[in-house]
Amino acid sequence: MADTVLYEVTDGLATITINRPDAMNAMNTEAKVALRDAVQAAAADPAVRAVLLTAAGRAFCVGQDLKEHIASLAADRETGTGQTMSTVREHYNPIVRALTEMPKPVVAGVNGVAAGAGAGFAFAADYRVVADTAAFNTSFAGVALTADSGVSWTLPRLIGRSRAADLLLFPRSISAQEAFDLGIANKLVPAADLAAEAATVARTLAAGPTLAYAALKESMAYGADHSLSETLEKEDELQARAGASQDHAIAVQAFIAKEKPAYLGR
Repeated sequence: MADTVLYEVTDGLATITINRPDAMNAMNTEAKVALRDAVQAAAADPAVRAVLLTAAGRAFCVGQDLKEHIASLAADRETGTGQTMSTVREHYNPIVRALTEMPKPVVAGVNGVAAGAGAGFAFAADYRVVADTAAFNTSFAGVALTADSGVSWTLPRLIGRSRAADLLLFPRSISAQEAFDLGIANKLVPAADLAAEAATVARTLAAGPTLAYAALKESMAYGADHSLSETLEKEDELQARAGASQDHAIAVQAFIAKEKPAYLGR
């Protein structure tokens, strides 16, 4: 994979690092393709039991690389092709879909500013460990665009429709502390501890009951859009699957023996 995104799998944990620090990890086409491929590879790899998405340098991701974007818009005007915005369909949508739908937990280690699509990537994770020096900004309306990267789906589910509307209609940088108070950040840590703490959280999940985590992701996503009755039926279906897993048997046996369970992820 291109070095704009680094990908490593160790002990069931896939670590994906956006690696354009000199550009504050802005997403040019090369980076978008590499990130899409890395996230999809992690989703499809049965050896991967959890994913850590983080970034190099002082920013998490400031979203679209505007220098490339401006050049692309100019080319569109010359050719009349209108290809610039196809990046949403070709890159951002597959990235966010893989992050939200993969049957394994995703941790975002937010080391710095996350704006636009970068904020969308963080919102799509299941758990966000955020440095106390980080910040979030939806950015889209500030450049006369609507939300993409799943933000219109993820953000209202994180903080409610009213607060999401405020951040989308009046984009501004919110501090890590405000993000924690709103419910965007799950865990707030000193910047110097971010890498270690995010890795610890992700490794803990990688060693956990993967099928149960997958069921929890599916259940919460389903419950957000369905009635109580329908959600109860879904819980019944998913619980039957989890109850038949080897991990459940291991957990019960370990509980009786007062031992720490060693999960297999199946």
